[in-house]
Amino acid sequence: MILASYNVENLFSRPRAMNLTDAQAAPILAAHAELQQLLQLDSYVGKQARILELLEVLGLLHADTSTYAVLRRIRGQLVRRPQTGPVTVVATGRADWIGWVELTRAEVNELAMRHTAQVIADLGADVLGVIEAENRVSLELFSTSLLRQVGSRPYEQVMVVDGNDPRGIDVGLLTRPAYALQTIRTHIFDTDAQGVIFSRDCAEYHLATPAGGELIVLLNHFKSKGYASPGDRTGALKRRRQATAVAEIYRGLIAAGHARVAVLGDLNDSPGGGSLDPLLTGTDLRDISEHPDFVWGPRRGTYGSGNEKDKIDYVLLSPELFARARGGQVCRKGVYRGPRTQNPWEIYPTLTKKAEEASDHAAIVADLDL
Repeated sequence: MILASYNVENLFSRPRAMNLTDAQAAPILAAHAELQQLLQLDSYVGKQARILELLEVLGLLHADTSTYAVLRRIRGQLVRRPQTGPVTVVATGRADWIGWVELTRAEVNELAMRHTAQVIADLGADVLGVIEAENRVSLELFSTSLLRQVGSRPYEQVMVVDGNDPRGIDVGLLTRPAYALQTIRTHIFDTDAQGVIFSRDCAEYHLATPAGGELIVLLNHFKSKGYASPGDRTGALKRRRQATAVAEIYRGLIAAGHARVAVLGDLNDSPGGGSLDPLLTGTDLRDISEHPDFVWGPRRGTYGSGNEKDKIDYVLLSPELFARARGGQVCRKGVYRGPRTQNPWEIYPTLTKKAEEASDHAAIVADLDL
């Protein structure tokens, strides 16, 4: 069977700020993340100046709508904007008003959608973890419409559980009938001493296999390096907490007698980055890329330029699964790094510019004998 993980960077729409360069997007996304946390506080006392600073970064200090964000107000007011004089925070805390700040969205290029569908069709995965799906309806619509357009059949089982990311960046699963979905468990409410652990979710899927066994998939999208919070500018502390929690979940499953467990997803750090050590070196999980028959292609990374430091997408296998691995590969044909004659790897003939790329992540694949 083919087991794969693919960060599709949203299917139909994505926050407009995420179409900017990392350097341009970072302050906007960081401001949104911090503001979302501040606005949930019972009291805004001592936080008013910071709230105003973050609203200014988002372009919302003098209006409810900007290029990259919207201040939604249902009842009450967060700020007062007089014609003369400074803007002030008038809400004293969460109970004073009902509303939120959301990022404005932009449609994904139509050809980019088709290229995403082509990558998924080319993978031929029996079980596919999809990172950055908007929601279940969007993922199912993508499967039923776009996969047909590229000559592939839609997936019969499509599942997304809404996670903790307010931008609508969730993790989902596509499976064929032979790998029937039996049980779903969410970990969005898991906490440790610092609070909620998962930026999105560690979605736990229990699947039946054709031979009567089971396969458990733990699907993840760890904290990004680029859009972290104050006190954790690279997100390393958050990722380490997430890696520790997934390792605990994994060990619990193994102790309960579940031998076939896979951890899939975009973990947002390289194997040598340190934040993933609780998972990569603190458990007996094995990365499919360690298999002697794994095919890297011209470079040994999965994101952006594909360099080794950009190896951030994973298929990690329990010993029982790794023993059944026949190899794997990285699929890069939807990642654009320049014209076809200059691109470091083969790309689709119709992929002619960055806006048309399927994703800036390659898919990572494991071939297993189940």
